Amino acid sequence: MAAIKIANPGAEVTRSQAALAVNICAARGLQDVLRPSLGPKGALKMLVSGAGDIKLTKDGNVLLHEMQIQHPTASIIAKVAAAQDHITGDGTTSNVLIIGELLKQADLYISEGLHPRIIAEGFDVAKMKALEVLDETKVQKEMKREILLDVARTSLRTKVHTELADILTEAVVDSVLAIRRPGIPIDLFMVEIVEMRHKSETDTQLVRGLVLDHGARHPRMKKQVQDAYILICNVSLEYEKTLTLACGGLAVNSLEDLSEECLGHAGLVFEYALGEEKFTFIEDCVNPLSVTLLVKGPNKQTLIQIKDALRDGLRAVKNAIEDGCVVPGAGAVEVAIAEALVNYKHRVQGRARLGIQAFADALLIIPKVLAQNSGYDLQETLIKIQTKHAESKELVGIDLNTGEPMVAAEAGIWDNYCVKKHLLHSCTVIATNILLVDEIMRAGMSSLRD
Repeated sequence: MAAIKIANPGAEVTRSQAALAVNICAARGLQDVLRPSLGPKGALKMLVSGAGDIKLTKDGNVLLHEMQIQHPTASIIAKVAAAQDHITGDGTTSNVLIIGELLKQADLYISEGLHPRIIAEGFDVAKMKALEVLDETKVQKEMKREILLDVARTSLRTKVHTELADILTEAVVDSVLAIRRPGIPIDLFMVEIVEMRHKSETDTQLVRGLVLDHGARHPRMKKQVQDAYILICNVSLEYEKTLTLACGGLAVNSLEDLSEECLGHAGLVFEYALGEEKFTFIEDCVNPLSVTLLVKGPNKQTLIQIKDALRDGLRAVKNAIEDGCVVPGAGAVEVAIAEALVNYKHRVQGRARLGIQAFADALLIIPKVLAQNSGYDLQETLIKIQTKHAESKELVGIDLNTGEPMVAAEAGIWDNYCVKKHLLHSCTVIATNILLVDEIMRAGMSSLRD
């Protein structure tokens, strides 16, 4: 009987157990890269481009965009994590860590002969229960300034050092509150981020108005005007919607349409020269609906780092307002969900309970890494937290300054509900898909040519 040739001569095929091993290795490799960067005590990465440009960051989204990832499975995980940031604004590093840990825990059972499909089914059951527990642990709050400050501070401290994060926190919250309008979705494009290479990063400030990156358009124009009336012309000049939102007034198309109602107002307009660069400040606007975050720093690396942090902080505040609720941070939610899953698995029949156990163990990677990156013994710290949680039934996280358990809500450490929800969905889906890959093929084109 003649043999039937299935794969073409130019294809590379990796089958079954070997394919799974390759995929798990890729996921854990990416996990190892991002693992040290998680949390407020995480380490920075230095990224050097081909041109010699240097970027210092521990933002998972920046790292995944800047790194050159060759392996296809690692590339899939990176794209899913980047999508998490695009949708919710945070959770990129956590996404990579949990996917890697789900595959690692699954491998422990698969190596003993359990079929990947059984683990995948257990993961799906565990995800549904985890989402239920997440809904139970979320805290409904009126999003006043105090709670938003806590949310922004929690986010920013994972991106920049503590002193700078505390300075940026108020600027971020006040900028979102300034542009917020009842019944209308928050548009973060109305918060302009302008950089100025000047002084120290702690001089970053909120300007309740506009900062334009150019000076006067004519040499005879005044350098400073107080109590200024502003005409917004949509003629041959540049049209900016934020000129009207910050200062009030209407954009006019011709001088014949001029009336007093068309004019905007600002308490102070002045030109600021910094070396060869010039800036125009429009300040003291009444109830501005467009504001500017003026980022200052001594060098380009610092400015980029602050800008990336500000974007995440703004998204965190926006998410909190739109969710109308928050969840305790510092690993508290993961510990609570893991314990709930361990208790729940006894109500599930069959081998799917092994997948639930694997899912519970995988979620604990977050508190483990937070402890490890802070210089504490990860197992000892985790046992302390689990014991405290079991005894008190409160949502207990890690105090990263002492390594001891703490009630995250009392410490004012809050995460976004939508970030955690999306995290549980996306991690489960991608980990399940990777587990069920039976072959990896790099197909050649020789059969078409033949």
